[in-house]
Amino acid sequence: MESVRFRELKRSDVEALLAFEIDNREWFESHIDPRPPAFYSLQGVADHIDGYLSEFALGSWHPFVIEDAAGKIVGRANLKGIRSSSGVAEVGYRIARNACGQGLATLALTRLIQEAQVRWGLKQLIAYAYEENVGSRKVLGRCGFVLDQPACSGSAGSECRFVLAI
Repeated sequence: MESVRFRELKRSDVEALLAFEIDNREWFESHIDPRPPAFYSLQGVADHIDGYLSEFALGSWHPFVIEDAAGKIVGRANLKGIRSSSGVAEVGYRIARNACGQGLATLALTRLIQEAQVRWGLKQLIAYAYEENVGSRKVLGRCGFVLDQPACSGSAGSECRFVLAI
């Protein structure tokens, strides 16, 4: 992958984030649950960002964007549901279709693991991926996540739970 930059989500990202989400909507919805239609507007994305930044201020989310060398958003990565008292959080990421297959998801997840350890002092991360989302399942395995068997039914459309002790 060419040079990329990870940075925290900002209020000024509304237009760039909307473009990223619209450009990749079909791709994302083939792998994860769709967002509500109201999300796909300047106001919808502004509200989304405000929500994430409010949760960040409370210490329960840590949202990032990933930019290419030209400053275009090519991915997102989040620590979510941070529970500092128990040392646990969930991870989530989404990578633009045209940036897939270049190691960006692995870089994003590696960055989240580092942030979880260094900034938040977390001890366990949890991730979810649909059974048929082979790419995400490979990335999770590559980064040390292991399948939590009881949470994965093995049927199409089922979500599998992965955990990482850090």
